[in-house]
Amino acid sequence: MQHKTLAILGRQPALGLAELESLYGPEQLRPVGVAALLKTDPADVNGSRLGGCLKLAKVLHIVPTTNWTDIRNYLTKNIHSYLAEHTSEGKVTIGLSAYGFRLNPSEITATTLEIKKTLKRSGRSVRVVPNKETELNTAQVLHNRLTAKRGLELIALADGHQTILAATFFVQDIEAYARRDQARPKRDAKVGMLPPKLAQTLINLANPADETTLLDPFCGTGVLLQEAALMKKRLKLYGSDIEPRMIDYTKTNLDWLSRTHQVDFQYQIEIGDATSHRWRQPVDVVVAEVYLGRPFASLPDSDLLSKAIRESNTIFEAFMKNIAAQLPSGGKIVLAVPAWRLRSGFRHMPALDRLTDMGYNRISFVHATNQELIYHRSDQVVGRELVILEKL
Repeated sequence: MQHKTLAILGRQPALGLAELESLYGPEQLRPVGVAALLKTDPADVNGSRLGGCLKLAKVLHIVPTTNWTDIRNYLTKNIHSYLAEHTSEGKVTIGLSAYGFRLNPSEITATTLEIKKTLKRSGRSVRVVPNKETELNTAQVLHNRLTAKRGLELIALADGHQTILAATFFVQDIEAYARRDQARPKRDAKVGMLPPKLAQTLINLANPADETTLLDPFCGTGVLLQEAALMKKRLKLYGSDIEPRMIDYTKTNLDWLSRTHQVDFQYQIEIGDATSHRWRQPVDVVVAEVYLGRPFASLPDSDLLSKAIRESNTIFEAFMKNIAAQLPSGGKIVLAVPAWRLRSGFRHMPALDRLTDMGYNRISFVHATNQELIYHRSDQVVGRELVILEKL
């Protein structure tokens, strides 16, 4: 089957690959550098649900060369048919992004200006978006409305000795994420810092079926439950937290989400220590960011680090033993757990080496390794390792 959709992945491509594989299956997916090709039809890919994809584009054509002069000539020759298929009448705005080529931005802009000349000769009014980099970022695509009826972003992706040409139909709306995160009435910098995009990815890694119960036993201010409500409207949302204040925060934020985003969903929130609490049944899938331990602005000394690791590991291990008795065989658990960045690499929680003894099978991916599934920034000591488990 021919690949129909091109996904431009985020800052850590492995996270996006694992997310797509969970949703569509490994056989539907082929990684290409910072992107992935999907056999899935564009109409069946919901970009607003994907935390790890920056852009989605419809594959137009595969050109059997990566010579940029040939690519430019092909684009200028076929631009009229692309506009007819993807834009409406009137003045249009065109942008061009190139991935995997050794070019400078001025060469990309020169190509879009050549396209503009071609269209002007035929009487079509055109504005082009100049390239600051070889690829347009999501803000440029959004602000120039390149996915609207009078906009077009063309993508050229080098794939070995050939070039994939595609037209963007979705771009990740960073401002919408920020509004959801910052406008919610209850926030706490110490416990509410789970990024909404990462929350989406965690839920997608679990890929819960409709009308099932999703439990977050470390719900904090409710970020993960908010994203689940927006992504799967028929999910039954269940949250608990050891702190009564967080229960109030989560309820307030979920009620706010229901009003402001006009979504209906069922939820129940209750106080509970994740290491000992008995949750109401049924619980079908568990998705959570567990206790990450104390934050560090810089790498601590070995004694302090060892103490932090022991503390987080103790809570994690007690939670895993507790939830094991309350999940059915085959039940899925997706967790963000702490991983500490040392000068030699990341240090993982010791309990991850004993998952089988605790009654779990760690799921692996075809297109991403478990070692790559650590969400982190360059300035962070404590990252988030994504662990996908199945109850034995």
